[in-house]
Amino acid sequence: MEFAAKILIISDSAAAGTRADLAGPLLRTRLVEAGFDVVEVTIVGDGVPSVESALRAMVQDFRGVVVTSGGTGFSPRDLTPEATLRVIDREAPGFSEAMRLVNPLGRLSRARAGTAGRSVIVNCPGSPKGAIECLESILDVLPHALELLQGEASPHPPETGGSTIISS
Repeated sequence: MEFAAKILIISDSAAAGTRADLAGPLLRTRLVEAGFDVVEVTIVGDGVPSVESALRAMVQDFRGVVVTSGGTGFSPRDLTPEATLRVIDREAPGFSEAMRLVNPLGRLSRARAGTAGRSVIVNCPGSPKGAIECLESILDVLPHALELLQGEASPHPPETGGSTIISS
């Protein structure tokens, strides 16, 4: 099953056109390589209202993953996690924890992940290297998470103690 993906770049300077977004193209390439159909890339400025509004629009009637890049650090305008918490229905802390573990600087990340309707939202850092490292840390389980979120038949491997067709 192929899943759709959307990318939201959060950067005041990229939104203003004064700085090129370097993470978005790398995220797109990696998602496509992993079998995702990237159907949208959007750039917005930092801040809760802009990010919340963009995320709400992106998950409306969407089934797939929304990968954000930027706004997860300690700068005063880094408010992507706060905006994400306003949009998600349920947190997926395992994704955030896995992303923080890939690099010593991950300890500075305030990134969040969770579900919104039939979508998964994951916050990646704005640095190209950090964004790809974080995406890579969850890419192997993301399709399974999306299958479960859609209610699709998704057998659990016997070695994980699963024997049912759909997780309960």
